[in-house]
Parts: sequence; structure tokens; C-alpha cells
Amino acid sequence: MYADSETDEVYAQMTLQPVNKYDRDAMLASELGLKQNKQPVEFFCKTLTASDTSTHGGFSVPRRAAEKIFPPLDFTMQPPAQELMAKDLHDIPWKFRHIFRGQPKRHLLTTGWSVFVSTKRLLAGDSVLFIRDEKSQLLLGIRRATRPQPALSSSVLSSDSMHIGILAAAAHAAANSSPFTIFYNPRASPSEFVIPLAKYNKALYTQVSLGMRFRMLFETEDSGVRRYMGTITGIGDLDPVRWKNSHWRNLQVGWDESTASERRTRVSIWEI
Repeated sequence: MYADSETDEVYAQMTLQPVNKYDRDAMLASELGLKQNKQPVEFFCKTLTASDTSTHGGFSVPRRAAEKIFPPLDFTMQPPAQELMAKDLHDIPWKFRHIFRGQPKRHLLTTGWSVFVSTKRLLAGDSVLFIRDEKSQLLLGIRRATRPQPALSSSVLSSDSMHIGILAAAAHAAANSSPFTIFYNPRASPSEFVIPLAKYNKALYTQVSLGMRFRMLFETEDSGVRRYMGTITGIGDLDPVRWKNSHWRNLQVGWDESTASERRTRVSIWEI
């Protein structure tokens, strides 16, 4: 796992090894293909408000999140306060003063917060993520809101050209059963191109039919999840010429809520 030094955007470098049918079946039957990944450790994520990014204010932390993630305050102190240390994705430590004050009283990060905001160039609409790992260490990440990208100059190699080159190299490696390396950014696309083997394995044995009802989880802006209900309206290849008999987006679906119009009409079986 890596993080961009300028934006803190997380991405992964992965080496992919093409496998033949025999090796694939062996992997699906192995412990790797049967064991589900553990859920992540405790965390909370908040979309920043204008007040959170003000140089004169602090970061307001929801009460439940503060009690779940931060060490407990000593309420015999007036006001209750403590120093927090959190490391970002580059292993750089950041110090904050956590205090419980105000009217009504609330949890705030004060001293050190404005320095973090200005250094990371955070704006209202961006999100901050606090994680307490299995060692009870406090970790800190950011997620920037989607913003219009500036137009690239004509001297920059077009993305289409780069994609063609990457795909050609990958196709050549796959044809020769040779490993190849990719960089994967999960936020670059709403689709999960990398999924746990156990999740895929379980999906292969899921029986689906027309008219079947299902639920699907979508991540919200604050890194929570929301369930949407829908109905399977069709089953068939997304592209019968290039990807015949593929499970990739082979289900056509209709969504219950009128607000779900932004949801795509085709999903993969492991997503539901």
C-alpha cells in the first residue's frame, strides 16, 4: 500500500500472476478461497465543515466517535483534556489537544488541528478518517472531495494511449503466463476490480433467478454504508463477444428507491 505524497490518495501496487484452469480450481478450493477477510479495526470518518477547516476553530468530533476511538478523558479535570498523537499514511506524527468543552459540551481537537489542515490543504467537503488499530495506535487519513480536474496540455501523453499500452503489456503477460505489476486506485472507478477470493468463491455458488430480491451495500461519504434494495430483472453477459460467460456485471437490476436512479443497472453477483 502507498499514499501519494501530495494528496494522500491511497493506492496499491500489486503483482498479478495469470493462472490456468487447474491452478484456479485449486485456489478456489484452498483455505485462501474459503476464509473471509476480517473487518477493519475501529474507525470513524467525518466530512469537514467550514468551521472544521477554519484557522480559528477546531475539529468537532461526534461524541460516540470520540468515546470509541480516543483514549478516555479524565472528567475530574476541568475542563477534561488530553494530548493525542496520530500518525498519517506517511508515518508522520501529528499532535492534537483533545478537549471537552463548550455549550453544549462537545469533543474538540484544538491545538495542532489548524496546522494539520493547512499542511494537508484541506477544504470543506474533504473527509478525515481516524483509525484505532489492533495495537491501540491512533492512525489518521484523509479523503479529498471530488473536484474538477484541470485540462491537460497537449504535450501530456493521452490517457487513452497509456491505457492501450498498459493493456497490451498485460495481455502479453497473460498470454505467456507471466506475472505483471499494476497500480490500483479503488477510488478511480465505482467498480471493485479487486475482490477477495473468498467473496468471489462464495458468489459462484449463489443461485440467482429473475425476480429475485436483493440488497446491496454502498459506501457513503463518511465511510459508512447504506443498503439499497432491488430486483434482478435479467441475467446475461455484459459483452457476449469479448467476455462470454463472464460473471462481471452479468446481472441486470432495478432499484426500489427513486433516489437510486444514479445506481448502475448492471452489477456483479458478488456485489449483492
